[in-house]
Amino acid sequence: MKISPKRLIAGDTIGIVAPASPPNQESLIRSFAFLESLGLKWKLGKHVKDVNGYLAGTDEDRLADLEEMFADPEIAGIICAGGGYGSARFAERLDYQLIQENPKVFWGFSDITYLHTAIANYTDLITFHGPMLASCVGKETFHELSAKMFRQLFEPMELHYSEAISPLETLSPGFASGELTGGNLSLLASSIGTKFEVNTKGKLLLIEDVGEEPYRVDNLMNQLRLAGKFSDAAGIIIGDFAKAEPKKEISLTLDEVFQHYTADLGKPVVSGFKIGHCEPHFAVPLGADARLDADQKTLTILPGVE
Repeated sequence: MKISPKRLIAGDTIGIVAPASPPNQESLIRSFAFLESLGLKWKLGKHVKDVNGYLAGTDEDRLADLEEMFADPEIAGIICAGGGYGSARFAERLDYQLIQENPKVFWGFSDITYLHTAIANYTDLITFHGPMLASCVGKETFHELSAKMFRQLFEPMELHYSEAISPLETLSPGFASGELTGGNLSLLASSIGTKFEVNTKGKLLLIEDVGEEPYRVDNLMNQLRLAGKFSDAAGIIIGDFAKAEPKKEISLTLDEVFQHYTADLGKPVVSGFKIGHCEPHFAVPLGADARLDADQKTLTILPGVE
């Protein structure tokens, strides 16, 4: 049975960690005003300002920051400063029993997908795929709807996505319900063949990515297809694929790639969701039950907190 983390309340302290690449410190500082507007206090991980090449400190230090935030009883939730690369480097050393015994809000996306998938495999905790502090919240482009999505951490609320938010396209018709899983396509593909391999059986699979040309998206989709992840899934939710323009004149379009892999699945597939490296960014609870209606072009997700 899934574990819903306790809701946040005004006055709570959230822990800020950088499990992957070094976050932009100026943008991170600017994000604090938003946390204050939510009535939250914050505590920085000891190594959030560290720089180790393309990593925010050593694997040991990034791991220690994350585990300390889960272990600290004064920390009500954890929000990642940013993504980039590096979360998978310490996934096998993460103390999943610690997380299982200290369930709390865990929020991030992009490279954090690897931690979402690992936590889903080894605990029953619902985690949140949402915009991060330095890479999203602290920027001038941070959208009003993205900000509103944080409300789901303070009260249990059903989320509804329709074409009122963005144009959607049905690639395969039908209706399906199941647990929501997934995230960044590159990270999901890199989990294949490991003990952190994404489990899509009977679930609604969410995919998104950034900076990947159509041939690269094709390669990643094919990897998931060959691993049975599409055939196992109850339905597929295609989020935002930003900066995906081909560099060569001769190329398939992204739409053609998605059509190739999903049109004949015989299960609901809808694309166009503003979920991912985009503004607005519609944040969702991974592990929560959801319903995808490809005929009506709607996605409904049950609350992530209790």
